[in-house]
Amino acid sequence: MNILLEALMYGAVAALISGTALPLLYRTKNIRKAAFYLSLLSSILLLGFAGIILYTGKELVFPVIGFLPGLDFTLSADRLAAGFILIIAAVVPGVSIYSIEYVEHAKSEARKSLQAALTNLFILAMLMVVVAGNMVGFLIFWEIMSLSSMLLVMHDYSSEENKKAGFFYFVMTNISTAFLFLGFISLFRLTGSADFGPLEYPAADLALPFLSLFIGFGVKAGLVPFHKWLPYAHPAAPSSVSALMSGVMLKVAVYGFLRFLLSVSAPELWWGVLILTAGSISGLFGVIYALKENDIKRLLAYSSIENIGIIFTGIGLYTIFRVEGLESLALLSLAGACFHAFNHAIFKSLLFLCAGSVVHATGTRKIEAFGGLVKNMPVTSALFIIGSVSIAALPPTNGFAGELLLYQAFFQSFSVTDPLLTVFLITALSSFALTGALAAALFVKLFGITCLAMPRSEKSRLAEEVRKPMLIGPAVPAAFCILGGLFSKQLLSLAGWEIEFPDLLLLGILLGLIYASLSMMIRSKETGPARISETWGCGIPALTPYMEYSSAGFSEPLVMIFKSVYRTKIVNKAEYFDEQESLFKNGKVEIRLLRFFEEYLYIPPAKAIDIFSKYVSKLQNGKLDSYVLYAFIAVIVLIIATGGFV
Repeated sequence: MNILLEALMYGAVAALISGTALPLLYRTKNIRKAAFYLSLLSSILLLGFAGIILYTGKELVFPVIGFLPGLDFTLSADRLAAGFILIIAAVVPGVSIYSIEYVEHAKSEARKSLQAALTNLFILAMLMVVVAGNMVGFLIFWEIMSLSSMLLVMHDYSSEENKKAGFFYFVMTNISTAFLFLGFISLFRLTGSADFGPLEYPAADLALPFLSLFIGFGVKAGLVPFHKWLPYAHPAAPSSVSALMSGVMLKVAVYGFLRFLLSVSAPELWWGVLILTAGSISGLFGVIYALKENDIKRLLAYSSIENIGIIFTGIGLYTIFRVEGLESLALLSLAGACFHAFNHAIFKSLLFLCAGSVVHATGTRKIEAFGGLVKNMPVTSALFIIGSVSIAALPPTNGFAGELLLYQAFFQSFSVTDPLLTVFLITALSSFALTGALAAALFVKLFGITCLAMPRSEKSRLAEEVRKPMLIGPAVPAAFCILGGLFSKQLLSLAGWEIEFPDLLLLGILLGLIYASLSMMIRSKETGPARISETWGCGIPALTPYMEYSSAGFSEPLVMIFKSVYRTKIVNKAEYFDEQESLFKNGKVEIRLLRFFEEYLYIPPAKAIDIFSKYVSKLQNGKLDSYVLYAFIAVIVLIIATGGFV
């Protein structure tokens, strides 16, 4: 069995390394196609690898590679790692098939080949982060993952918007790495080992590692208030890369945090309260900010923040119930968090791939410019609605299954005896329910404005269906969305989660029969020839796109309801012909939304750093004596700091 598992892993790694190297050596379309077929092959091998470990519960440790004394590089995989390898294996096939055609839309042969190579490198780095057996390997491949994804975000480096997004992402990912370094160094100091292992220490000793790793992984995962890089990075990155970043990379950060949290023998209650609070705020704020967006990829980025919030809600519940001694509820919450992580990877990759097709066909990311695409792009629209229904958590899709587990955990939390904790959990449940309702409204808006009604622009009217690889690619996660929901009970059982959960296959069959019966009843009442005519327009000769709901108009009531969050400000600018302001000439009305996190959280420290940097730059006076003095002072400070730390 070990030989088979090693062969599957080494085969997958070899395929991804080949897929990285070949496009850099040979810049041809066939080589790029071969590179994506290699990533597809790797996903099939990883599917077998993860499936065997999840089913058997076997833990595998690969041979050790020595770098430096005490810093051996190890690879290992248990059920937790296998679950997140399964996420990679489930998302990569659709992205690989889609990219065969999508990558050819880049501006030059060099960029096409570079994108193919970096995509394979990105997948390889994420895989190696998950199977890293110690902190050394984890951080090495974490940096490779961050660097390759940053280069993909800045793929179109001629765009100023993309340069800004790449720089923002670079800064945030380095902040993440800095906190991870602090957390891992704290653990190394405490344990004397760089290995991931049981942490049987008092929770007070683990407070610094916990906070450091929570912030480090929270930045990469996109938790509020560390989330602002997502709405910049996703619109800039190619859509296939956005699918990987949102579908997989955010989950790699979740994996890293779970790897630490599950190794702690005795967490404290305030850990769970903090995690659940951050998850609830991220979920609610993510969907609220998504509702106002008119950029399809930025909207999906905010939606990812919402779903990461849902995942951390499950992790927070797990921690609280574990501290309270409610092991069955803790297991249920953890299963909900992990299963929703898997499901979000599937339906969000589907939505980003469909968004890429829509943007390619119309040449714009503005939702206001879409409309009527269900006629011009029927297959893409059908795939789009599957993703929308799944992310809105409607039965019997996989999105419904993941959130149902968390609702079960919430509803059974009456076992908690602390009245303050009970009130806190009820508040979190209310926030969770509101988040789900707003998510449904969000994707009614997105699908309705994008695909239904009349085209709102000439680009939308002239849009054509994309080519087959860009249809087959999204069809893979679309199938997973349906099958993952119908067979969710069976999948949880195969993965080793022995929990009570309804069989959604029976529910799916029942709903199918109900829909079929209603359709037959409606058709049976249709008698006589059908009458085809224009929709009555209240006396107006013809309906126009200007009479439809716009993206902003659909969201405007919710924007006003949450104006305390958006800091909504309505600005009226009017000109009149007369001094009495009776005869209106022209005017303009604007709804301005305050970018709270940018203007109050990010920009002030950035300005302070800029001022400090200008002051420090004055120290560069060009004199060698000064530089020698600076080096001497730096060495003294490091000696003192190191001595104090040890």
